[in-house]
Amino acid sequence: MLQRYRAIRSNESGFTLVELLIVIVILGILTGIVVFAVGGFSDRGQSAACKTDKKTVEVALEAYRAKTGAYPTGANSDERYDKLTDPAAQYLKEKPPTTNGYTITITNDSGAIASVGC
Repeated sequence: MLQRYRAIRSNESGFTLVELLIVIVILGILTGIVVFAVGGFSDRGQSAACKTDKKTVEVALEAYRAKTGAYPTGANSDERYDKLTDPAAQYLKEKPPTTNGYTITITNDSGAIASVGC
């Protein structure tokens, strides 16, 4: 009976431990390559978002100036943004977020914009 079991067992094929380890190492290398390749996309995405937000603020400032004859005034950038986001006129839906790693400020009463982190 033992010989019969060995005969049946010798016909089965399977993977050896070495073959499985080689596959795991190859998958690890491929995973590392993909992680580094995808990491660059998020940086480019943040830069594009910053440029888009900056352009949106510029357009809102020009729309405000075209309608009122002057750029929004205020003691600081937040007061100028308040005039652009006023629900009655709403040149901007909301102030650009500062949690994305960049800030866009309206630096003076003549519509100048400064961006940090773009």
